[in-house]
Amino acid sequence: MAEIMAILLFVSICIALMSGYPVAFTLGGMALVFAGIGVVTGTFDPSFLHALPNRLFGIMNNQTMLAVPLFVFMGVMLEKSRVAEDLLESMSRLFGTLRGGLAISVCVVGALLAASTGIVGATVVTMGLLALPTMLRRGYDPAIATGTLAATGTLGQIIPPSIILVLLGDVMSSAFQQAQLKMGIFSPKTVSVGDLFIGALIPGLVLVGLYILYLIIVAVFQPKKLPALPQEELGPIEWGKLIAALFPPLLLIAAVLGSILTGYATPTEAAAVGALGATLLALAKRQLNFSQLKEVAFGTTEITSMVFLILIGASLFSLVFRGFGGEILIEDMLSALPGGVLGALIVVMLVMFLLGFILDFIEIVFVVVPIVGPILLAMGLDPVWLGVMFALNLQTSFLTPPFGFSLFYLRGVTPASVPTSTMYKGVIPFIAIQLSILIVAYLWPGLITWLPSVVYGP
Repeated sequence: MAEIMAILLFVSICIALMSGYPVAFTLGGMALVFAGIGVVTGTFDPSFLHALPNRLFGIMNNQTMLAVPLFVFMGVMLEKSRVAEDLLESMSRLFGTLRGGLAISVCVVGALLAASTGIVGATVVTMGLLALPTMLRRGYDPAIATGTLAATGTLGQIIPPSIILVLLGDVMSSAFQQAQLKMGIFSPKTVSVGDLFIGALIPGLVLVGLYILYLIIVAVFQPKKLPALPQEELGPIEWGKLIAALFPPLLLIAAVLGSILTGYATPTEAAAVGALGATLLALAKRQLNFSQLKEVAFGTTEITSMVFLILIGASLFSLVFRGFGGEILIEDMLSALPGGVLGALIVVMLVMFLLGFILDFIEIVFVVVPIVGPILLAMGLDPVWLGVMFALNLQTSFLTPPFGFSLFYLRGVTPASVPTSTMYKGVIPFIAIQLSILIVAYLWPGLITWLPSVVYGP
């Protein structure tokens, strides 16, 4: 009976979330309703709820989670400081005279914004507003234009410093310690956000490279879909302006990621450096005033409050789910699957991919990963590799029709003359590229684990 209640709890929450009700209240509210039913029917021990205050206190004392508002502040500040506009204009002048040059510029700028802001929605909307009208006006195939914008916008999910990697780092650390305790290791090792940042760096850069390679191939074999822009329209390349547009964000990226890679700063400290650097950059570009700072502060507070409120709701859900024996049920199901570790991994990745259609990555990280993470890690999987694989998977679901969040963001700024079906068609090659990276990372784990082993040792 308790196991049936656990299954009903999970299904009920998924159904309730599709109604559009706020996620945090859905998670916490449904969990409390089922806990009450469980107490009445004798299938739930209310003492499990006694752990909730300690969990909430632990969230407030978690130094790693302090990186979330700092990275969000950095991203929102850069969004307001016209960095994307300057970068796109300069890159367009550099590559625009080549066939597909404007699309390549979008990929390069998208990667730089991903490494600077890490906020998918802001990147997709900003790039859509700036680049899409020009691409369509110059005769770019609408499917390729929208597909490129949607795909490059999701790079913020995997290229550090990424909010999803910050959240995954904290959850995977806890899951890894639980897995080691289950295996009888009473001096458990830890995994940090910095480990995931370094592990995700090469897959993220390879992904950008494959996007550009795909665009070059299309430009060579189907030149009418990606025409070159006339030099007269672009004007001469202004190298001083190009360097002025590129240098500040590159310096900021180097300061944030470089301080982590070299061991001079933790991700939280690096996030503080990034927040200060973004503020100084906005000040230098004369894009900072009291009104702007107020908007950035409100935006940061809103996003951060949402993240932590979801975390509180997810903590309540996990306690109730565990009280019904849900974790044991999931562990037994995964252990009984044919194919051993591979079978369990495929099922978990498929479930997370499908949940990505209806849930944001924050809910999946806080609800699903704490349940399945300890089980998969106890099977002997590397925590850094598994964490980056989760991030790549969620990035793919962000892009996949019909519910990909990146497509929703782009649809809001795409002209009505471009049908949604065209956008869906455009992202299919990019989804194939992302799935190929997942397969390669499974067959060759060193794509993810090699750089962390070089930086931190085996």
